[in-house]
Amino acid sequence: MAFGLSLVEQINRARSDLRLGVPIVIRGPDGPALVMAAETATTERLDAVRLPGLVLVLTRHRAETLKARPYDGDVARILVPRDGGLGWLRAMADPADDLRHPMKGPFQSARDGSADLHRSAIGLVKTAQLLPAALVLGAPPPELTAGLGLTELPLEPLARELAGASIMAPVVNARLPMVASQAGRVHIFRPRDGGEEHYAIEIGQPDRAQPVLARLHSACFTGDVLGSLKCDCGPQLNAALAQMGAEGAGVLLYLNQEGRGIGLANKMRAYSLQDQGFDTVEANHRLGFEDDERDFRIGAGLLRQMGFSQVRLLTNNPRKVDMLNAHGLEVVERVALKVGETAQNARYLATKAAKSGHLL
Repeated sequence: MAFGLSLVEQINRARSDLRLGVPIVIRGPDGPALVMAAETATTERLDAVRLPGLVLVLTRHRAETLKARPYDGDVARILVPRDGGLGWLRAMADPADDLRHPMKGPFQSARDGSADLHRSAIGLVKTAQLLPAALVLGAPPPELTAGLGLTELPLEPLARELAGASIMAPVVNARLPMVASQAGRVHIFRPRDGGEEHYAIEIGQPDRAQPVLARLHSACFTGDVLGSLKCDCGPQLNAALAQMGAEGAGVLLYLNQEGRGIGLANKMRAYSLQDQGFDTVEANHRLGFEDDERDFRIGAGLLRQMGFSQVRLLTNNPRKVDMLNAHGLEVVERVALKVGETAQNARYLATKAAKSGHLL
């Protein structure tokens, strides 16, 4: 008996393939297209797909940094030149050397037909936590794909899945005495798409009939573990738990969305750009990401699963308040969490206030 793969399983396999440098196929209304992640492409595979119609897909932010026009609004489709080798491709995708080599054009753009498949290619590469740049070859010759067992995805279901919220399933929970409270309990939730697990740290026994003191805390390896002075994440984590411990009840959601959802490797790339003089938002844009790629719908879903309907939200970010209110929870109070300012992160905090609307 053969085992067929579900769409979710195929998407998860496609992410792994892209991280390994293996091409995948997305099948749209106009037929199949071969897709590769620019970051993991090799000279051999690039040479194999260097055919008429090969395009490099970049986000609007990365295209604007390169002075290329994003004719499709949110993405740009740039024709790969005949002499565009791996060095050219890396320079287009990775901003590490932009200041040394700022001009990479002139560019010729593909403007005919729909860019929906190209958008999904970028979305898939982003969720693989790679640089948001993809090579797309429409109508690939049969010899490029035949008999290779490449992962194939249908475009419309893929686009719907990428736009949807992750569905979480509880795995286990257990008691954990902590510095913040002897009465601690950790809940583990696992998404059905095979992505990162997320955690709920419950302090005491919060009354589900009353507004719970809650925080949505995005994982920050550098701040939470290493004590980084470049951000305020570690102090916010500890202060939130301490306040919940002092009140005797609360829930902290620890969401594995490192670097505002771009992953640790890309976060380190952003830090490198900050060392060149760019602020945190500018660095994200030069990499090709939005200001913030996190999905706070995850937090709303977890709180609802745990039986909460009203929260007192520990946050300086009004976007979190709006998101929870829009997804089935009532934020009865925003509780400020202003801790952790250092000489090293003062500019970072000022940028969050000026460009991201944080109330600092």
